[in-house]
Amino acid sequence: MNNKKIHVAIVFNEPTLTTEDGVKYISENGAIHGSATKAEVLQASDQEQIDLSEVGVLEERESVQKALQAAGYRCSLFNMNGDVRRLFDFLDEKRPDVIFNLCESVGNESIHEMHVAGLYELMGIPYTGASAFVLGSCLSKVRTKEVLRSHGLPVPRFQVFRNVTSIGADDVQVPFPAIVKPSQEDASLGIESDSIVDNLAALKKKVRRIFQTYDQPALVEEYIDGREINVAIIGNKRPIPLPISEIDFGKLPSDYPKIVTYRAKWIQGSVEYDGTVGVCPAPLAPEVEKNVRELALKAYRVMGCRDYARIDMRLDKDNNPFIIEVNPNPDISDDAGFARSARAYGMTFEQTISKIVEYALERMP
Repeated sequence: MNNKKIHVAIVFNEPTLTTEDGVKYISENGAIHGSATKAEVLQASDQEQIDLSEVGVLEERESVQKALQAAGYRCSLFNMNGDVRRLFDFLDEKRPDVIFNLCESVGNESIHEMHVAGLYELMGIPYTGASAFVLGSCLSKVRTKEVLRSHGLPVPRFQVFRNVTSIGADDVQVPFPAIVKPSQEDASLGIESDSIVDNLAALKKKVRRIFQTYDQPALVEEYIDGREINVAIIGNKRPIPLPISEIDFGKLPSDYPKIVTYRAKWIQGSVEYDGTVGVCPAPLAPEVEKNVRELALKAYRVMGCRDYARIDMRLDKDNNPFIIEVNPNPDISDDAGFARSARAYGMTFEQTISKIVEYALERMP
């Protein structure tokens, strides 16, 4: 099929700027809007520390659009803007051949990511990345760990708390130190420098904050004190694990925990952001690398991932790997970790994006 005849609709979220005072939406009648470039968004913000969690989707959208146009595809953009009716009308009118799915939530609710993908399926339009079912499954950290564990894959010991008032010393089955996080969020949301706890009082305090802030159960997980790595995987019938990346915490101050917090991932200009650096390929002993790659592939298949995904792990002091998360539809921006791994493998960004579209087109009826 000639690429120039293929219409790719890129569906993405309207970005927001998160400040210390709350969330400021970037709206059509404001200084900037959902079709703005990342540079325009950053210029419009007077914050010294910029939250890139939503703004970054602009960079992702820009990168994908440029890559597809360079490859000869015809592209159209749709800003989700929380309006599902508009999305339905757009798809019904344009009838794209394939959707490049960059939608991660609706109305700031991550659970709706799967519902948007379900709409694509109901309309019979192939789309990139994970299915609706897999997006929903992987959003639940607890379900993911239960599935992986049932297949014999290594995960840290974990426990779910739904009521802070009933937590006593005998109720905690996870050894200290432990890490406390929301059970149904992604992108490191809710993971902070005080998320690692080493006593019952600190655990209860953090669990209570999860309840109050995110209105969901808290996941308490054994903290694996060691290196953090991730494996980007691309493909379906014969998925390919790309060169392994490591998060280097060497530039963090000594009193900061060696974890990827929300600030480390998204708050540009923060100590955590500047102190965590992605390194690819990760310097690993051959036997450790082989083990990690095999585990990542198993997790990819077990969770039903397709097209592309990223598997996050921690290595303990003896280099034993533990799977932390399975991330379908990870950030695919040109400067993100997935693209870095693809380049280390020998693929250009344009080639990476084109392959992902080709995988989705194989599902055309």
